Order: sequence, then structure tokens, then C-alpha cells
Amino acid sequence: MDRQKALDPEAARLVGMKRILPFTRLLVSLPAVALLALTLPLAGQEEEVDVSFQDYDPPSTLVVPQTVVTRAKFPFVDVHNHQWNMPEQDLAALTARMDALNMAVMVNLSGRGARRIALPDGGFRFGPGEPDHLSKAIANATENAPSRLVVFTNLDYEGFGSEDWSARTVARLEADVAAGARGLKIYKSLGLSAKDIHGERIPVNASGLDPIWEACGRLGIPVLIHTADPAPFWQAKDAENERLYELIERPGRYRGPEERPTWEELIAEQHQVFRHHPNTTFINAHLGWMANDLPRLGKLFDELPNVHAEIGAVIAELGRQPRFAREWLTRYQDRILFGKDTWAPEEYHLYFQVLETDDDYIKYFR
Repeated sequence: MDRQKALDPEAARLVGMKRILPFTRLLVSLPAVALLALTLPLAGQEEEVDVSFQDYDPPSTLVVPQTVVTRAKFPFVDVHNHQWNMPEQDLAALTARMDALNMAVMVNLSGRGARRIALPDGGFRFGPGEPDHLSKAIANATENAPSRLVVFTNLDYEGFGSEDWSARTVARLEADVAAGARGLKIYKSLGLSAKDIHGERIPVNASGLDPIWEACGRLGIPVLIHTADPAPFWQAKDAENERLYELIERPGRYRGPEERPTWEELIAEQHQVFRHHPNTTFINAHLGWMANDLPRLGKLFDELPNVHAEIGAVIAELGRQPRFAREWLTRYQDRILFGKDTWAPEEYHLYFQVLETDDDYIKYFR
């Protein structure tokens, strides 16, 4: 088949006109870009290029100062981390790696662990680990890493919608705090995949959760809440989606423009919770997925003094607006916490480079 006819109409038109476009812009106009390798003649040459969209990642030829920072200048708290096996974990090894980074305190958000629960229809859901997972995790941290590790508890939505779910869950939360839990972590399953006893989606602002938020305020513990995902996950997979590459690599993250609830609906549900519970401290995970719109997040901070946020997994969003982000972070410095999410010690070096240096060029991961 003629190569020009094999391309989509727009790509064929561009090739026929001998126009030279940025390589990636032309690639994303092709259908099934995740599966196709592009083969096009270079302008004025006979050689052909056979490079897939995913493989195109050339090393930078830019020659500028690069500052390698492997240890934070100041002791810091990582408020967003996951240590899934803390009951049996060697905490001496963990704290040694924390020391190398100058991490003073780590918050383990997954205090109750996780296990896969089979459903009658053959599917499964994830729920908290064994009943004693939290108590064993706290005991290990207290005995072997005192003052270095903070453990949060988690919710189980099994039975949500029954008359006694809220009362039982509040009682469980109170017991967890009495045992040493220092906060509550809400996973993104709330609002997306968590279902009630009727098989319906549990909204983030479901009334049955109000007693939980109120209890957290009364007990004096923060709620670190992850709602939704980046907004482009709900957009069409086309040349206008700036997270197209990520969605090609991890197609399971894609939701699409027709998916309900939409990103805006989820965020509105979350913000309603913040407004209705002013006596509860909320930490919005991943800058509330508004790192690309810091003025909007700033307005939320201005309106709601009970809301904070952390920077886990959005460092590249800040890096592409270094001057504005610096000004914004300085303005809201009492509201922003450090978070990393994935426990990969070598990846902290990039965070340190972004936050502590004036380097012009930084190669981000993810």
C-alpha cells in the first residue's frame, strides 16, 4: 500500500506538502498511535526513520549547570508515603534510608494494609488488611522507630448504606486513634469505585460519611484525601490531550469524556465536604490535581482555612512554571506539605533539585 495512503488524511496531507512539523505533533495525529511505528522520509533525504511514539525520548544536548542533591538541606516530613508491610517490616533498614535523605518523619498512609476480597460475581475489590494489621504496624513503629513513623488508618466501605454503618465506622475510627493512629487516609476509590449495599457509587460527599468527618475534627486528626485523577484522564485521547503518552503507557487510567462522574463533579463533591466540615483539617493529596491551575487552588485556600495540600506526584507540574510556582508556594507556604507517594528513595533527589536549586533544566520522571 502506498505509504501516504496508509496514513490518516491529515498526516498524508502534511507529508504530501513536504511540511516539516515537530515529530511528536505529527505522531499524535495518527490512529492507534500506541501500536504503530512511524516510517516517513526525512525532508531532502532518502533515509527512513522507524521510531515509535513511546520510544522517542532523546537525551538532551543542552549544556547547563546541573546540581545533584541527594540529601535535603533541612530535615523534612514526608506526609504521603505507603509502607504496605509495616507489621513485619525491618524498620531499622527503612529509617537508615530515611536518614540518608534527611527525612525526619514519614507518614505511612496505608496503616490498615490491603487485601483482595472476592465478590459473588467473580470480581474482586480491595479492602483493608487483616483486623490486626494496624495494631501490629503501630506496635512495630513504636518499638523500633519511635518518633520517626506516623501511621494513618483507613476506611472500609463494606456495608455502606446500612443503618449502622456510620456508627460502627466512627467507633472503629475512635478505637484506631486510641491505639495510636494519627490520621485518616481516604483513597481515590471513594467517588470512583467504592459501592454501597445497592451497588451504587458512593459520592465523596455522601451524607453517610458526615459523621466520619465530624469525628476526625472532634478527635483532632487530619484527613488526607485523594479524589479523582488528573483532569486529562477524562478528555479524548487525541492531539489535544497533554497526558496522551501516559494514557498510552497505562490505558487502565483512561476514563474518557463520557465517563460519569466527570472530573469536575468529583472535585465539586470533595470541595463540598471541605466547606461543610470547617472544624476538620483536610490535606488534599496531589495538590488536589490542580497543580496546573494554582490560582484556582489558591482561591480554595483563601476561602477555606481548614484545607491544606501536598505535592506528591505533581512535581513536574510545578517544574514547568518555576517562577510562578515559587511565588505561589511562598505565598501559601503554611498550607503546603511535602509528599512523595511512591517509596523510591532515589526519586527524592529530583524533588530536592527542584525545591532547592536554580537549575534551568531538569529531566522529570512520570
